[in-house]
Amino acid sequence: MNCTELDVLLSPAEFEGLPEQDLSDTSCVVFDVLRATSTMTVALANGAEAILPCATIGEAIAARESEPGLLLAGERGGQRITAEISGGTEFDLGNSPREMTRDVVAEKRMAATTTNGTRALKACTGSKAVWIGSFLNLTALGQAIRDANPKRLLLVCAGTGEASALEDALGAGALCDLLWPALGQAATDSARLVRDHYRGKQAQLLAVACEAKNARHLSSIPALAPDVEFCLQRDTHPIVGKMNADGWVTA
Repeated sequence: MNCTELDVLLSPAEFEGLPEQDLSDTSCVVFDVLRATSTMTVALANGAEAILPCATIGEAIAARESEPGLLLAGERGGQRITAEISGGTEFDLGNSPREMTRDVVAEKRMAATTTNGTRALKACTGSKAVWIGSFLNLTALGQAIRDANPKRLLLVCAGTGEASALEDALGAGALCDLLWPALGQAATDSARLVRDHYRGKQAQLLAVACEAKNARHLSSIPALAPDVEFCLQRDTHPIVGKMNADGWVTA
């Protein structure tokens, strides 16, 4: 591979400056393990036609108004967006990957808004490529990156609120480890840090991830607690979502 840099951004404070940068030679992978990018991966694997990441609730509602029949999916504080939260519009789905069943999403187009994941995806607009990263599609994702042979690869961790998220760093570390034989020589200190952390924790991955703030929050909500273990599965949904120039994510 001809990649000259493998780098990792660990928090919103780092990725929110991306729109002001020249990303024409940069390919990005966005990780929001709990749960946005995992949920998108499952939706695409179960036949969703396309997903529009929206930074705000209003943006998602506007998309529905311009395209009746569009499914609305999203969360705030982990919970599905209700009419009370949105100011009048009830969202069809939350942000649980277990909701994205084939009978619900097959051949459907969706607009999705989440606390951090869709923000991170929108921040990468202007990149040469933007892939959807998760443990669920990790090996397929690694192969897609090898096939694309990017000049510069940036792994963007969505974080939680304005802070870093342990599970996203683990996801980025797992991808770094997978790509290390080809890209290790191009790794920045951040990439080395997340890869080393992942390698030290991979045997206890679920237990370690369960200690993360997001995991503890989801585990406190009985209906959402199973999402944590679901999202930490590896290679169960070998499909790679990619954000197109028009902002829509497709497989």
